Amino acid sequence: MPHTTHPSHQRPCGWNAWLTERQPRPALSGQSEADVVIIGAGYTGFAAASAWQQARPEDRIKILEADQVGEGSPGRNSGFMLEIALANDARPEELERMEKLNALSRQTMALLRERVERLGIDCQLERSGTYRAARSTIGQRALNQYEAFLKAAGLSYQTLNGNQLAERIGTRYYTQGIYSSDCYLVQPAALIVGLADSLEAGIELHEHSPATQIVPDGKKWRVTTPEGEVTAEQVILANNAFSRALGADPSRLTAIYTYAAITEPLPQPERQRIAETTWGLLPAHRLGCTLRTTADGRLMIRSRYSYEREADNARIEAELKVSLEARYPELTPVRFDKVWGGTTGLTHNGAPLWGEIQPGLYVSAGCNGGGIVKGTFLGDALARHALGQPVENIASLFGKASWMPPDPVRRLGFYLTSEMERRKAKNET
Repeated sequence: MPHTTHPSHQRPCGWNAWLTERQPRPALSGQSEADVVIIGAGYTGFAAASAWQQARPEDRIKILEADQVGEGSPGRNSGFMLEIALANDARPEELERMEKLNALSRQTMALLRERVERLGIDCQLERSGTYRAARSTIGQRALNQYEAFLKAAGLSYQTLNGNQLAERIGTRYYTQGIYSSDCYLVQPAALIVGLADSLEAGIELHEHSPATQIVPDGKKWRVTTPEGEVTAEQVILANNAFSRALGADPSRLTAIYTYAAITEPLPQPERQRIAETTWGLLPAHRLGCTLRTTADGRLMIRSRYSYEREADNARIEAELKVSLEARYPELTPVRFDKVWGGTTGLTHNGAPLWGEIQPGLYVSAGCNGGGIVKGTFLGDALARHALGQPVENIASLFGKASWMPPDPVRRLGFYLTSEMERRKAKNET
C-alpha cells in the first residue's frame, strides 16, 4: 500500500476549535524558486526555518503545510513539554547520555519559553510538572523502573501513595504515583498557530499546500503541490511519518494514530476537586491513559492506538468514556465536548530518523511522541547540518532509527503486541 503524504482526520482538532478564527496563508500556486523548501509547518519545520533564516537572512525560505496550521498533528497532541529525557533503565551509559540530552532539552525549552514571552503568544504555557501513576502490578513495575532512573540520574521527584495522589488529581483510581517538576503544559494548537503567525521576515508559509512529489531537477529539487511547483537547492522533510512518501526510509518509520477527548468545563464542586489547578498525568505503562486539565477547568483523556489508519472515532469515543468514568465515576455519564485523532511518527527503537537522505534532501522524523521540545531541537540541528555548520552528534545522543519488517509482518506485530500488552495492563488503559 503506497504511503500518503499527509494525514486525513475524521474530526477537526479540538484544541484548534477554541482559537480565534484566522486567515490561512495563501496556498502555493504557479512556478517559483527558493533556496530551501521545508515540508511541514510543525515544531520541527518552524525550528529549521528559524535557524536557517538566522544563518542566511538573505535566503528565500518556503514552508509548505498540507493542512491549515493548527489542524495538523502539532496541534493535536496533549500539550506536554518535557524538560528531561527519559531512559528505560539506570545503566551508567544511559545516565551519561541522558544527562547530555537533559541539558539540551532544558536549553531548548528555555528558548521556546523566551520566544513565547517575547512574541506574546497566548498559549497557556505553565510549568505544572507531571505525574506518573499506576494501578496494576504491571504499571507499578514500570513506575518503579522510572523511579530508579530518576534517582540514579539525581533528578528531583516526589513519591505519592494513592491518598496523596487523590488529593492532587481528584481520583482514587491509582495506587501510587510519582511527581516530577520538569514539565510544562501548553495549549498546543495555540502554540503552533502563534509560532506560524510570528515567523521572521523572509520565511514564506503556504497552507493547504501538500507536497505530492519531490523529484531531482538538475542540481536542484522540484517540489510539486496541487496548485504549484517550487524548485530549491535543498529540501527538508519535517512532516514526520508522512516523509516516507517523499523519500524517507519506510523501513525505519511508521505512523500510529492516537486519540484524545476533552470534556466540557466541569461543574462545581467537581471542578474545584479535580481541575482547580492545571496538572498533567502520563501513564506508567505505555498503553495507559494520559490525563490533563486545562485553564478553563476541562479534563482531557488520551488513549487508544491504531496502526497507519484512523480508527472509527465513534467507537473510540465510547471506549474513552469508559476509561474516564472508571477514573472519575462521579462524572458519569461523561460528556465530551471534542474528540479527535492525531498521528505520531514511531521508530522501533525510539531513535529519530534524521539526516541527509540524498544530496540536498534531508529528513527529521520519528520523535515518538515528544515532538514539541525534541522536534524543535532536531529541526534546528538539521538546518545547521544542511548549512554545513557544526552540529551535535545526533546518533550518539539519540541513536539511529532501527529497521522494521515490512507489512504485513509489521502490522501483525503491532496488533499482536498491542493486544498482549492491553490484556496484561487492562487496568492501566
